[in-house]
This record gives sequence, structure tokens and C-alpha cells, in this order.
Amino acid sequence: MAAAQQGDADAYQRLLTELLPFVSGIVRGRVGDDPVAEDIVQEVLLSIHTARHTFRPERPLEPWVRTIARNAVVDWTRRRARARGRESGVDAADLAAPDPNGAHTPLSPGVERALSSLPEAQRQAVVMLKLEGLTVAEAAERAGTTPGALKLRAHRGYRALRDLFGRELV
Repeated sequence: MAAAQQGDADAYQRLLTELLPFVSGIVRGRVGDDPVAEDIVQEVLLSIHTARHTFRPERPLEPWVRTIARNAVVDWTRRRARARGRESGVDAADLAAPDPNGAHTPLSPGVERALSSLPEAQRQAVVMLKLEGLTVAEAAERAGTTPGALKLRAHRGYRALRDLFGRELV
């Protein structure tokens, strides 16, 4: 590592080649054979590359690398927990597509509940634009408002639905 810090490209290549099985073992020991393990290993190698200037040659390399690998696994675990907290049982396929005849197919109970929780103006805007397939101008005329006001209502409705479902559905 000291030679790599001094700009020796061959030493740096050897270092990364020798560290790969070590880092892979640490990561797989913590996440198992999860398919994302290889991604985490790559993140560790990138972190080693970007932080190599912080390594002090008088200290052992192994604890420094082990700490970087552990932190990468912890970061991955946190990201996964946050993503799971935002996931919902409602699939985007549950949303009805506009029917050319102006009708829409029945919505799943989860989507119906979410729509019913919106304020009337927002629900009306979302339904007209996304379920009935009206243009902004047509929906604004039907709602008796301006296109800008209708867009704002729809945007607020979309945002509320994203907050309810934890991910973008509309």
C-alpha cells in the first residue's frame, strides 16, 4: 500500500488483486451469498481507492481494509432496511390504465383506499388525469379551475400517494 500511495501502479494492481479474496470473504461472511455481495465488494474496492491517501503505512493494512468493508456492509444493510420500510404490497400494475372508451377498470382495494384518503380536489385531479385519461385542459374545464391550479392539485395528490405507498406509482 505504501508503494501504491507513492504512485507505483504495479504495486497498486498487485494490492487490489491480493485484497479481492480477503474483501470478498469479509463481505460474504456478513451478507452470505446474497447476489448483492459482489456489488458491495466493488464498493469496498472503490472506497479503498478513494481513501488510500488516509492509510498510514506505519499501521497494519488488514484492520484498515476490514473497517472499510464492515462500513460498506453496514451502509448496504441500512439502505436495504430503508427500502423495505418504503415498500408496499401494492404493485404499479394494480393501477388502472385509461380505457379508450372513457371508463376505467376496477382498482385494487389498496389503491381505492389511498385515493379515498386524498382531499376531494386532489382525488378529482388524479382520477381525471390518470384514470380517465383527460388532458390537463379538459380536466381543468370539467373541474371549473385553471390548468395551472389543476396541475398543482394533481401534483399534490401524486406526492400524497407516493408518501402513502413509499415509492413512485404515478
